[in-house]
Amino acid sequence: MLQAGQTAPDLDLPDADMEMVSLSSFKYRKNLVLYFYLKDDTPGCTAQAMEFSDLEDKFVNLDTVVLGVSRDDCLSHGSFRDKHGITVRLLSDSESEACKIYDVLQEKEVNGETKIGILRSTFIIDKHGVLQHALYGVSAHNHATEVLRLIKEAESGSDST
Repeated sequence: MLQAGQTAPDLDLPDADMEMVSLSSFKYRKNLVLYFYLKDDTPGCTAQAMEFSDLEDKFVNLDTVVLGVSRDDCLSHGSFRDKHGITVRLLSDSESEACKIYDVLQEKEVNGETKIGILRSTFIIDKHGVLQHALYGVSAHNHATEVLRLIKEAESGSDST
């Protein structure tokens, strides 16, 4: 598992509009919240995406971009975004490359079958590309509020140095 203090692995993934997004393009410009979620249009994932979208202005005020990642394809992300009015960018990791790099895949037993799924996780990356928080196994509900609080704390801590 990744840990705070490590350099965040770079990613190049397509968003819902099939435009490539590179994490390195934000380096020295923006903080990043990279959250991995299970599946488009499921109750918990919808609530999580809506909460991040509802708080997007507050993240922007803290110079922070929020990116959601799942293994759904770009078309699924587009439908999910449009159906629920989601404003944060959703990235497609259909080959599970990012999930492997960020170590968010886990085995789950479903109806007696072992399946690989995403462990809901969030990574807060500063403007220097360093992981400030690596949060594995988070809850969907009220998570965006908690992430916002962590970023505010980091910002207020950096003001005093």
